[in-house]
Amino acid sequence: MARKPAASSKTVASSTSASSRCKIFVLDTNVLMHDPTSLFRFEEHDVFLPMMVLEELDNNKKGMSEIARNARQASRTLDDILAHAGDEIESGIALETPSSKLATGHLFLQTEAISSELPQALPTAKYDNQILAVVFHLQRRHPKRSVILVSKDINMRIKARTLGLAAEDYFNDKVLEDTDLLYTGVRELPADFWEKHGQGMESGKREGRTYYRIKGPLCSQLLINEFVYQEGAQPLYALVRSVSGKTAELETLIDFTHPKNNVWGITARNREQNFALNLLMDPEVDFITLLGQAGTGKTLLTLAAGLTQVLETKQYSEIIMTRVTVPVGEDIGFLPGTEEEKMAPWMGALEDNLDVLNKTDDEAGDWGRAATRDLIRSRIKVKSLNFMRGRTFINKYLIIDEAQNLTPKQMKTLITRAGPGTKVVCLGNIAQIDTPYLTEGSSGLTYVVDRFKGWDHSGHITLQRGERSRLADHAAEVL
Repeated sequence: MARKPAASSKTVASSTSASSRCKIFVLDTNVLMHDPTSLFRFEEHDVFLPMMVLEELDNNKKGMSEIARNARQASRTLDDILAHAGDEIESGIALETPSSKLATGHLFLQTEAISSELPQALPTAKYDNQILAVVFHLQRRHPKRSVILVSKDINMRIKARTLGLAAEDYFNDKVLEDTDLLYTGVRELPADFWEKHGQGMESGKREGRTYYRIKGPLCSQLLINEFVYQEGAQPLYALVRSVSGKTAELETLIDFTHPKNNVWGITARNREQNFALNLLMDPEVDFITLLGQAGTGKTLLTLAAGLTQVLETKQYSEIIMTRVTVPVGEDIGFLPGTEEEKMAPWMGALEDNLDVLNKTDDEAGDWGRAATRDLIRSRIKVKSLNFMRGRTFINKYLIIDEAQNLTPKQMKTLITRAGPGTKVVCLGNIAQIDTPYLTEGSSGLTYVVDRFKGWDHSGHITLQRGERSRLADHAAEVL
C-alpha cells in the first residue's frame, strides 16, 4: 500500500497561521443567560467555557423568570452538543454540525484545574475572579492567539481590562450599533423629486383616495408602508403602497388633523401623529410600532383608534392591553387581588388617557360620560405578560405598552399570540429602558422595527414632537 506523503512545510505553516488568526472567546455566564444560542455566534473562532460558568448556569436554572428559562435552554444546547461529541471534549468539539453551519469554530470546556494567577487582593472564591484566572491561563498557554473575555457585566469588563486582559461586550444581539440609523417610517422627498420622477406619471382614484404611479431612481429605496412627504405651496403627504424595481405606487392620506376626521374626538396635532393615525385606522395593517419620547401621544392615539374600531366600526371584539412590569425604583412588594387588579398600578397611563378620551364628548353630561366610561372599561382587558404563553387572540386589538423593556425573544412570544383578525400595536421609548442588560440596540422594540420594515401588513412611525405640555417638552429636551 502506498504511503501517504508527509505534509509539506508550506501546508503546516499555513494551517498554523490560520489557527493563530482564530480568536478564543471566553464566555461569561450572563452572555449565555442573555442569549442561549450565543455559542453559535462566533463564526470561525473558538469558544471556551470555564467550569464556573457551568456552575452558575446550574445555580440559576430554577424558577420561571426569563433568566432561568435561558439558563435551562443554554444547558440543553450544551447537552445536545456533548451528546454528539464522542471523545473530542479535550481537543475541542466542532460546532459546524450542531450549529447547522452557522459556526465553524470549536467549543472547549475546562477539563483541568487551573491555579489562580490573579493579584492577592482579588478573592479567589468569587466566580468572576475564577473566570478571569481562566483567561490568564489561556493567554499564557496560547501566546500567539487573541484570548478575549465576552461579558455583559460592565464591572467584569473593567476589572479584566485593568488586569491587562482583552474584554468585550456581547454585540451579536444588537440590531444596530447606532440607533440614529433606526428606520423612522418617514422620508422627506427632495425638492427636485417631481422633475426626476414626474415623467410618465399615472394617477387615478380608488375609494376616495388618489394614487400616483411613479418611476425614477428613488423608487428602489422606498419601502412598503413608508410615509413620504414634501412641504411647500402644494404639500404632499402619501404612503408607499407598492414597490417594483424603479416603479412605486403612492397613496394620499386621510387628513386626521381636520376635526371632521376626528378619531374618538381626537385630531392629529402634527405630521407624524397624522401618519400614525393613518396606520392605526388601516384595516390592512396588522402590526404597528410607535416610537417616541414621553408626551408624543403614542398611547392616546392608539387607544382612540382602538375604541373607534371596537365600539363604532365593530372591527375588533375588544382591546387587550399589556406591558412589562419592570419597576423604575424600588419594588413596592406583593399586590393584592385578581390579575387585572394586580396590573392596575402599572396601568396608570391607560387610566390617564381614558380620562382624556372620556372628556371629548361635551354634550353627554356627567351621567352620559359615566355610562360611556363603564362601557369602555368593559371592552378593555388588562393582561399580564406572565400568562401569555400558549394563548391565541382572535379578532382583538392588542396593545403592548413600554415594549422597549422586552427582549427580542419575549417580543416574538407576544406577537405570535395574534390569531385571525388581530391587530398588534407596540408602543415605547428606547431612551427609557429599565430591563438589565438591554440597550437601545438590543431591545426587542428595536429588533421588531428593523425586522418588520417593508412588510406589506406592518407600519412604523417615530413620533418626533411632544404634545403633552410645554413643561414636559422642555424637560424632555434639557434633562
